[in-house]
Amino acid sequence: MPLLCGILEDNRAQQPLAGMRIALSVHLEAKTAFLCRVLAGLGAEMYVTGSNPLSTQDDVAAALAHGGMNVFAAHGCTDKEYAEHTARVISESRPNIVIDDGGDLVHLMHTKYTGLIPGVIGGCEETTTGIHRLRIMAKNHELRFPMVMVNEADCKHMFDNRYGTGQSVWDGINRTTNLIVAGKYVVVSGYGWCGKGVALRAKGLGAKVIVTEVDPIRALEAVMDGYEVMPMKDAARVGDMFVTVTGCSGIITTEHFETMKDGAILTNAGHFDVEVDMAGLEKLAVRKYDARHNIQGYVLPNGKTLFTIAEGRLVNLAAGDGHPAEIMDMSFAVQALSAEYLAQHRRELAPDVIAFPHELDLAVARRKLKAMGVETDSLSGEQAEYLGV
Repeated sequence: MPLLCGILEDNRAQQPLAGMRIALSVHLEAKTAFLCRVLAGLGAEMYVTGSNPLSTQDDVAAALAHGGMNVFAAHGCTDKEYAEHTARVISESRPNIVIDDGGDLVHLMHTKYTGLIPGVIGGCEETTTGIHRLRIMAKNHELRFPMVMVNEADCKHMFDNRYGTGQSVWDGINRTTNLIVAGKYVVVSGYGWCGKGVALRAKGLGAKVIVTEVDPIRALEAVMDGYEVMPMKDAARVGDMFVTVTGCSGIITTEHFETMKDGAILTNAGHFDVEVDMAGLEKLAVRKYDARHNIQGYVLPNGKTLFTIAEGRLVNLAAGDGHPAEIMDMSFAVQALSAEYLAQHRRELAPDVIAFPHELDLAVARRKLKAMGVETDSLSGEQAEYLGV
């Protein structure tokens, strides 16, 4: 991860995060661990938990704890334990900076730990889902400290969401099922940046791709990209594999389960496990069994069996290792620079969702190109004057 290494080396002497206590809730695997070490190397005191019980890797959590960080996480923990871990990260850190993935830390700060809010200078949000929650809070004048929209940075969503999700989703599905994708009908629900990546990789693996959407512009884009577009009620009858990546709830429900093919595989790549109605599937099924490691089979009253991967949680993290390191290097470079930005501008920022500064976005891109050995042109003075920049 040369970008994070470079940020650490360039700023280690200045210690821009000295004296800062950071509460972090992100999928706790190797790339996240390195981000934690970089932030600690810049002077921060780290309090760490995982943002999903099935994506936490115990060996990684243990390594951070042995390295002196405050870690509250365990793979496969119950919902109650997950809530306790999240609460302890906040209560024990009394944070100055909050780094969130999905919005759980920020939500808890604004509901149960409001007394700690005066000590918070700001935070960073990693995901589309989390930013959606923050925007609702800001609109309702409920957000009480500034939050940098990391996911809105070009060097995050254009690469992490599209290329990272696109590859890691199929890594998770392929390693878990050991089935071929070529020739199958793959239904991708949602054609945002993540959905574009998932559909592109499915097409590359030889699948016949169907997209479901509610946004007419995105639906039109999917058509122009060469995919079939139809409502889920029609796609449910056709699909062999389903990947939900909408950030919304109730995408695949009981009405769809009952019309699906025998052996259809249901997966979710949205942040929360609400896109496939797992409670509805549990209630509908007459029998449930473990078909394979991390694959659950549900036998329906009509005799057909549907399969889910990782209990409907994030398939690329709960059934895989998440995005490749080269991708997360960019995303976490944005995170590290956002934390520095908050520390440097703490007295200037109002409680609101704020954009990642464009000049920092460009700096991340330049670092990445340099690390890849790629050179670009630059504007001459005459060209810059012509363009008015």
